[in-house]
Amino acid sequence: MSSQIILASASPRRRELLDQIRVSYQVHAVDLDETPLPNEEPLAYVKRVAAEKSALCVVQLKPTLPVLAADTSVILDGLIMGKPKDQADAVNMLMQLSGKTHLVVSALSLRGCQHFEALSITEVTFRDLSEQEILDYWNTGEPMDKAGSYAIQGLGGLFVKSIVGSFSGVVGLPLFETAQLLSKQGIELLK
Repeated sequence: MSSQIILASASPRRRELLDQIRVSYQVHAVDLDETPLPNEEPLAYVKRVAAEKSALCVVQLKPTLPVLAADTSVILDGLIMGKPKDQADAVNMLMQLSGKTHLVVSALSLRGCQHFEALSITEVTFRDLSEQEILDYWNTGEPMDKAGSYAIQGLGGLFVKSIVGSFSGVVGLPLFETAQLLSKQGIELLK
């Protein structure tokens, strides 16, 4: 099957989710500085980064196919939690998330005949975690490249007491919103 879109992401989780809904794609990961701007609000940050990823991919490739980019952030008390720098950073993040509800925000940017954007916001509540559990989790290697230092679709799911919103959005590509954007570009998924 020929490609329907270009995915501007190296995330294997995003590829798995596109495979799940039978979207054919080419991967062209882009590398950009994802540092939040001074005083940038979390929702504005996530939307900006997704839009910059798709725009950079368009500049680099000049594609004939639509370009899909996404960005996912964990937000606790208005603070953006990115990927951990090291073990201490991951332990600190997970201790902060322990016993609390946080937001996972995934922004989508699809550039084709027009630029379309979407946002998925999900509430995730963690049970109380012990420091030893967090250290044991770090030692699995799973939290190393994950926003908020956990993967809900993996062992990190053991920490999740409840979720209100999009499971796929927490993984990194909200399928409902993705399907809506693709439909706006004329890509019908069930045909």
